[in-house]
Amino acid sequence: MAGPCRGHDVVIRERKPADDEAIRRLNDAAFGGPIESKIVEALRLSRLAAVELVAVEADEIVGHILFSALKVTFGEELMPTLALAPMAVSPAHQRRGIGGELVQSGLALARQREWWAVIVLGHPDYYPRFGFSAALARPLAAPYSGEAFMALELVPGALSGTGGKVVYPAAFEIDA
Repeated sequence: MAGPCRGHDVVIRERKPADDEAIRRLNDAAFGGPIESKIVEALRLSRLAAVELVAVEADEIVGHILFSALKVTFGEELMPTLALAPMAVSPAHQRRGIGGELVQSGLALARQREWWAVIVLGHPDYYPRFGFSAALARPLAAPYSGEAFMALELVPGALSGTGGKVVYPAAFEIDA
């Protein structure tokens, strides 16, 4: 998984345990505090991290994305779904396409690993370019709603059932 990001040599690859300290620092810098890095650590400890990638430029981790297993049910049926969160790019490397490369590479790996859908709570002007839709997420009972709560089907029709419910893992510290 390698891809040029607007003229720069950035390699997208799977996260290695040796990357964890750099990933923590990156998330803290990108989000202005430790909340997201604590979520990442808790998701790993809970063994929910399913797809985790880094963007590396000149031996420096400049981007990170995590997709974790998310409980989405339709009645008794459990839908193989991921939550995309967090995604961070170093402030000095933003607006160069690195985030887009991380999202595209992560979605490709999620499809390859046979996940059926992805849910994101993110910027409504950013994620639709990857196929995420607030309309697709609207029928799901979840702690979130609105234009920033979006879904993407990796398998057509995966989220078309009725009575869908989203339950975030404890790592997200959501009161629902």
